[in-house]
Amino acid sequence: MGTGTVRTEAADEAAGRRREQRGWYFYDWACSVYSTSVLTVFLGPYLTSVAREAADADGFVHPLGIPVRAGSFFAYSVSLSVIVAVLVMPLVGAAADRTGRKKPLLGAAAYTGATATTAMFFLDGDRYLLGGVLLIVANAAQSVAMMLYNSYLPQISRPEERDAVSSRGWAFGYASGSLMLIMNLVLYLAHDSFGVSEGMAIRICLASAGLWWGGFALIPLRRLRDRRTTRDTAKASGTEEEKAGKTTAPGFRQLAATFRDMRRHPLTLAFLLAYLIYNDGIQTVISQASIYGSEELGLGQSTLIGAVLLVQILAVAGALTMGRLARIYGAKRTILGSLVAWTVTLAAGYFLPAGAPVWFFVLAAGIGLVLGGSQALSRSLFSHLVPPGKEAEYFAAYEMSDRGMSWLGPLLFGLTYQLTGSYRDAIISLVAFFVIGFALLARVPVRRAISDAGNPVPTTI
Repeated sequence: MGTGTVRTEAADEAAGRRREQRGWYFYDWACSVYSTSVLTVFLGPYLTSVAREAADADGFVHPLGIPVRAGSFFAYSVSLSVIVAVLVMPLVGAAADRTGRKKPLLGAAAYTGATATTAMFFLDGDRYLLGGVLLIVANAAQSVAMMLYNSYLPQISRPEERDAVSSRGWAFGYASGSLMLIMNLVLYLAHDSFGVSEGMAIRICLASAGLWWGGFALIPLRRLRDRRTTRDTAKASGTEEEKAGKTTAPGFRQLAATFRDMRRHPLTLAFLLAYLIYNDGIQTVISQASIYGSEELGLGQSTLIGAVLLVQILAVAGALTMGRLARIYGAKRTILGSLVAWTVTLAAGYFLPAGAPVWFFVLAAGIGLVLGGSQALSRSLFSHLVPPGKEAEYFAAYEMSDRGMSWLGPLLFGLTYQLTGSYRDAIISLVAFFVIGFALLARVPVRRAISDAGNPVPTTI
């Protein structure tokens, strides 16, 4: 084979890889409006108001006969959605790696979540139970879809590209969230001019996020491609691996095998533990920030939308900037620096004066600058710790760390409010997640962890 042919094949491979990467970015573009417009801005305060409409004289609703303070219903629903996702993700991840058919599973999860989100248009009056069910379905489906989406990263990018590719994906997502929030803000502030009530405007914003999610998900589903797995090869040759595939419960068997295999990589598990802790704090801040701003600080919905919009805009720059910093200082050091910034920013949030939107915007700016980068670099760093051929299984564990313990933060937040009646007490408790996560991550020798996983060690990590 001549050098010209080799160069042509290499160029074709690079072009194909870039095409997949561009398609991959668009899933972040598609689904991030759910996290931004639905989970962060509109659904928390709106579902809380719907629950209060259904509450008794003491301010409690009674789903399944359980007394729940109306102000805690949203946080509890988020917690329950994460528990559902934890039960489903490992089985879907094992099935994806076993069959090599990630794309149909990604499509099923994406459109389940998009449909549930679109159906939030019908959330009005005192239908708080409908809102809770739709939130649980949408949030669990989003978790499953993100697990499959993340597992493509080591397949569509070389080791030296991953920090940049992951950061661009997050940047696409935050740019999408910003664009949708601008449209939401116009509709919400000028709802009288459009001839709709405030509640109707919020319901349209919720439903539009589902339609956006479903529409743009078509792009990655067209560009990403499934790959033949090592299990396929084993079946073709009639090895013992084929016999292992002929089982009545392959998902559960593979799930058990995944956890047994992960014990062979204790440093990967050590990273997951650190990520589990500090990301719980991040996810809780994302989901509960609007509640804190509206209920404790007395800020209006337009102020909250503007603050989240500022977060989205700055997160684009923050994700790209931290991606560049990672090339200089390494992903681990950059993540540790972001955790210090999270701790300082969140602690400052405890002291924010009520009714002072300027200081809330300052806090939002601090969050925006570290939000995208800390998540993007955590994803790319973990991709180096995954044994080849087990991407979906290990990213199921990663997503369980991303979502699986994220019920603890909202649960703690909700319980603290239920016991004290103060959202300030609830918000200050989240500082511990960042402090503990920093201490655990600092102890992980990432170079040795990458080598032990059987992957090449980048020059800077």
